[in-house]
This record gives sequence, C-alpha cells and structure tokens, in this order.
Amino acid sequence: MRALRTATTGMAAQQMNVEVISNNIANMNTIGFKKQRAEFQDLVYQNVERMGAQSSDSGTVVPTGIQIGSGVKTGSVYRIMEQGSATLTGNDYDLDIQGKGYFQVLLPSGETAYTRAGNFSVDDQGRLVTQDGYLVQPQISIPQGTTSVTISKDGQVQVTTQGSTQTTNVGQLQIATFANEAGLDAQGDNLFLESAASGAPNVSTPGVDGSGTLLQHYTESSNVDAVSEITALIVAQRAYEMNSKVITTADSMLQTTSQLARG
Repeated sequence: MRALRTATTGMAAQQMNVEVISNNIANMNTIGFKKQRAEFQDLVYQNVERMGAQSSDSGTVVPTGIQIGSGVKTGSVYRIMEQGSATLTGNDYDLDIQGKGYFQVLLPSGETAYTRAGNFSVDDQGRLVTQDGYLVQPQISIPQGTTSVTISKDGQVQVTTQGSTQTTNVGQLQIATFANEAGLDAQGDNLFLESAASGAPNVSTPGVDGSGTLLQHYTESSNVDAVSEITALIVAQRAYEMNSKVITTADSMLQTTSQLARG
C-alpha cells in the first residue's frame, strides 16, 4: 500500500526536523551559535491520469488529472544568521561583532577558519588566541607589563603599560564577510571554513564595506529562542505522530483486506 511508504518518508523527515531542533536547543548557551532550520520538499508524483490529456474523440481534455504524491524529503538544513544579543563579560579580550562578519582564526593545519565567538584570551607569549589556543588573525601580541587594553569599534588594539600613561597601538583586527554566510562549512568548536557555496572572504577593517563593528567586553550569545524552538519541537512531534497514525490506519486496512480474502 502506497500510504505505508508515504507515511514512512514523513516520519523520517520529522525525525530529521527533531534532530535539527534538538541541536539548536543544545546550543542555546553556545557563544556565537546560529540556529538552523530544516526545509522539506515533496517527492515525485505518479500520474494516474495526466492533466491536459484527451478524454474523447471530440477533443475534450482532462482539466486537472490525477496525481498521487509519494511523500516528502529533507531539501536542506540552512543556518539563520540573525544577530544574537550582546552579553557583558567584563573581559578585556572578549569581542562582539555588531553586524556582519567573522573573526579569522589560524588552524594548526595552516587553514584559516572563521568564527563569531569572540571569547578570546592571550597565550604564554601574549598573543591573542581562541579558547583552543588558535591564533587570531591578523596576529595581535600584548606586551608584558600591560595594565589596560582598549579595542576600538574599528579594531584598533591599544595598550597602556606600567609606568606610562600613553597608549600604544599594537595591532589592527580585521574581519571577513561572505556573499553567502549560510554556505559556510561548519566544523564544530564554533569554527567555519570557506566553501564553494559561501564564496571567497572579503577581509576588511571593522565598519568598512558593510562589515560590522566591534564591541569590547561583550560576546555574542546564541540566536536560539527557547520559546520558538519548543513550539517547533511540539509541531514536529505532532507531525510525526500523525504520520505514524497513517501507518497504523494503512495496516488496519490491509488486515481487513486480508481477512476478506481469506473469507
């Protein structure tokens, strides 16, 4: 019975939907996390009677025909890039990008990764690094004896050292923007890689060429909204249950047919 196969595709699609939603909920407190959404597409149709086909010798045609669908599939799981709220941390090295853009991170492999998570610190050599110790690009080194660090909206890093009241510029942060942010390849650890879908990065000074500006002492929180995710989870659960009900109904119909055949 076709209904069994159709309902099975519906259950598989809703299972995927629940997995996406569960990942969103799990990352509600992940710095810089961007929620995802699953999109679905209908499967191919069987033409029992094609619309527009001749229905008589006098030239009359079938106005609508009969098409029976075969279910649903997951078309894509896309990332929603809306801004998360800024969370005050008080850490001199924490940065929030207000607008578009990504920090550049040098991986041990030599590749450049991109991240919205600006919870940085310094390593034993005074270099600005991520929580995994990966160097932030362009490289910024904080001198020993620094008493205060100021990072401006346009990415200038200035420090004040012991015994001095003058500030010294020690580097300029840059951020990368992409034509299609949703096409970035997620690697985990809050990192993304460039892909053919995202296009090449456009690296610029914060606030230039449409890129965002920096906000010191803040990090960007996840853009996951708990209420909307729970609502979506309930809808997905009900859709799964309804598809399972179709399977139960189809099985009951097959059982009735089998009993009639034996009778």
